[in-house]
Amino acid sequence: MIQPAQSRVVRAAFKTLLLCSVLLAPLSYGEVVPSGTEAQIRERLTADGSVCRAGQDCGTAAAAAATGPKSGQQVYEKFCFACHAAGVSGAPILGNSEQWAPRVAKGMDALMQSTLNGLNAMPAKGTCATCSDDELKASVEYMSGGPAG
Repeated sequence: MIQPAQSRVVRAAFKTLLLCSVLLAPLSYGEVVPSGTEAQIRERLTADGSVCRAGQDCGTAAAAAATGPKSGQQVYEKFCFACHAAGVSGAPILGNSEQWAPRVAKGMDALMQSTLNGLNAMPAKGTCATCSDDELKASVEYMSGGPAG
């Protein structure tokens, strides 16, 4: 059986050994140098791709940005169809004149106010925060079946 005095000696020896190993460990590893020349290491550390910013000449690999406004159909197919194809939360369905008639009767100004500010479950501008008012108007006309009065 270990006596209290022996126990203190064992604990002190353990602490000393632990402290020495923690303090001396960095000295035993030495300098770690990755394999290869400096040029090879730099090459491995470069980014895989690059970013082409607006206004820069990025060569032919850069995707051409869409120019001009989106049509009503394009806006509908990208942003509006999720709700207006199935009538989610009471959204009038594309081309359903019965559902669109009371809305069209209020006029385009009222329809645009609902479109721009949101209505019920529809957020402001539907889900197209980047669409212009003209693009949104074209999408409303597309969905409702024609220009509203």
